[in-house]
Amino acid sequence: MAKLPIPTLFSLRHFFILSLAFNVTLILRLMLYHQTQPFATTTTTTNFDTPILISSSSSSDTNRVINLDHGDPRVYERFWRQTGDKSTIIIPGWQSMSYFSDVSNICWFLEAEFAREVVRLHKVVGNAVTEGRHIVVGTGSSQLFLAALYALSPNDAPEPISVVCASPYYSSYPSMTDHLKSGLYKWGGDAESFDKEGPYIELVTSPNNPDGHVRRSKVNRSQGFLVHDLAYYWPQYTPISAPADHDLTLFTVSKSPGHAGMRIGWALVKNEEVAKKMTKFIELNTIGVSKDSQLRAAKVLRAVSDSWEQGNSNEGESFFKFSHKLMAKRWKQLRLVVERGGLFSLPKFSPAFCTFFNQVLEPQPAFVWLKCEGNVEDCESFLRGHNILTRSGIHFGVSPKYVRISMLDTDENFNHFLDRLSGIQS
Repeated sequence: MAKLPIPTLFSLRHFFILSLAFNVTLILRLMLYHQTQPFATTTTTTNFDTPILISSSSSSDTNRVINLDHGDPRVYERFWRQTGDKSTIIIPGWQSMSYFSDVSNICWFLEAEFAREVVRLHKVVGNAVTEGRHIVVGTGSSQLFLAALYALSPNDAPEPISVVCASPYYSSYPSMTDHLKSGLYKWGGDAESFDKEGPYIELVTSPNNPDGHVRRSKVNRSQGFLVHDLAYYWPQYTPISAPADHDLTLFTVSKSPGHAGMRIGWALVKNEEVAKKMTKFIELNTIGVSKDSQLRAAKVLRAVSDSWEQGNSNEGESFFKFSHKLMAKRWKQLRLVVERGGLFSLPKFSPAFCTFFNQVLEPQPAFVWLKCEGNVEDCESFLRGHNILTRSGIHFGVSPKYVRISMLDTDENFNHFLDRLSGIQS
């Protein structure tokens, strides 16, 4: 009878090491799986009356970092997953090869299809006058903002023109204005306290980022130029009161249908020379704007307009009904959490008649302008101590007792945020 070989100490040691490595790998994969599962019990239906369950925090949950510093609009992913071919585009390899779209147009790199859908969407919503306006397309409204500063700045001025905005103002305005140290313009601070004589550029963001309030110009002097940033003047964020009728307005695909990754914005410009100078800036800066992005943006804007005009009985198929109900629900949930304690406070908004929905509605901004009450002087640091990342009021020209928090993140992150905030107050 043959004798079985007796394993040596060396082979047993290798077997033990391999077994240990296998088990450690299995444990780590199980941990990773559980960390990526949905935090709350939710469904993928569009029934906004079903309550979202907020579970109690475990030790691993409290260690999770919730980053709500940026306004990344992933909140609308669920809607766009449902649209299928309505928002899908196929671009052949031979298409969009030229720099030029229409050489007879002031904005020669503007795709006609995108321009048509911009005009159509504004007519559907009723939030901006497009007649008698030149459309200038940009790589997001950020590029258009810089193009507007370039176009409105005097070329022969003895010093840079001041750029001002009433606080709290969008946190990137100062850094974007001064980053290149232009000799044409410079940041001039809060419009409320601006008293310098001579020409100026005032930025009017309405609804305002970060606090969501409707804004009007503050300086109101004859030598001023106004740039209206209307990124959030859409019915899911604020009641539409009337078509905006300004000299220069900025819009973006990032915050209307929520496609920030396309990097497409547009300006409605009344003055032809200003439109030409803005186009020249973009020409020098990026030699135009991606045609592929414009064509995809046109398809998305068409899907938004179609979903409203078709008047389908299924409310989930209308983008603005979907997004409005979603934002309304989030704000209702947040107010319930905040009102349970006295540690935080939220801004109050006055209801107004919305011409789009044909009813009186309350604003429900894309950001929360949260204030820490009591002895908490640095709200950003306080929340960071609880692994919630926000943006301090000091970046918006006001007290650090305030922070801006995005309402546009995924359902999972938003539910984590509500649960964490509730736990802080308990």
